[in-house]
Amino acid sequence: MTGAIIGVVVFLFVVLVVASAAIKIAQEYERGVVFRLGRFTGVRGPGLFMIIPFIERSVKVDLRVVTLDVPSQEAITKDNVTVKVNAVVYFRVVKPEDSVIKVFDHRYATSQISQTTLRSVIGQSELDEVLAHREKINQTLQRIIDEQTDPWGVKVSIVEIKEVELPQAMQRAISAQAEAERERRAKVVHAEGERQAAEKLAEAAKIMATQPIALQLRYLQTLTVIATEKTNTIVFPLPVDMIASLIKPKET
Repeated sequence: MTGAIIGVVVFLFVVLVVASAAIKIAQEYERGVVFRLGRFTGVRGPGLFMIIPFIERSVKVDLRVVTLDVPSQEAITKDNVTVKVNAVVYFRVVKPEDSVIKVFDHRYATSQISQTTLRSVIGQSELDEVLAHREKINQTLQRIIDEQTDPWGVKVSIVEIKEVELPQAMQRAISAQAEAERERRAKVVHAEGERQAAEKLAEAAKIMATQPIALQLRYLQTLTVIATEKTNTIVFPLPVDMIASLIKPKET
C-alpha cells in the first residue's frame, strides 16, 4: 500500500514537471520564439501556448519600446572642436525571430551601434550645426541607426541628443561672440532710430520753412509744456515779429 502511494506521488510529480515544461504563457507585450531540436519553428503568443518538453524550447522577447541611454561620447567636429555628446535612443522589436536568431543580444548591439554612429555623425558636422540644427542631426542619427538594426528586427523610432558639453575656452568664446552680436544689433537699432528721427525732423523743418505760422504754433505748444513744470520763474524770449507791432512808432 505504501509503495502504491509513493508511485502515485512520483507519477504526479513527473506530470507536474512535464506540464510546467510544456505549458508557456506570454504576456500581451511578449512573444515566444520556439525552436525544435535547434530549428526555428515559429513565433507564438500572446497568451497560453504549448511546446514539446525536452524537444522544443521557447525564448521570450519583449515587444515594448525600450529607452536606451547612450553614454557621453567624445568626438571632434568637422571644424576641429572637441565635444562630449550623449543621447537617448527609443527602439522596439518588430520581428522577434530576427532579434533572437540574427544577433546575440539586440539591446547591447543597438547600444554599440548608437555610440559609434553618434561619434561618426558629430565628426561630420560643424559645431554650429551641432548647436543650432540639432533636430537635423537627430533625424540623421535615427535614419542611420535604424538602417543598421533593421536586419535584427529592431525598429529605431527616435534618437535625441540630450547634452553637448564644450571645453571651457570654447564656452567663453561663444559667450563673447554672442555678447558682441547683441551689441552690434543694439547699435544698428539705435542708428536706425536716429536716422528715422533725422528724417522726420528734416520733414518738419521743411514744413515750418514754408508755413511760418507752424513755427509760432510749435512755440506756443512748448510754452504750454513748460508751464506744467513746478518752477518758480520762467524766462522765455518773444519772437521779434510778435512784438514788432508793439514797438513800431505810429505814423501821424
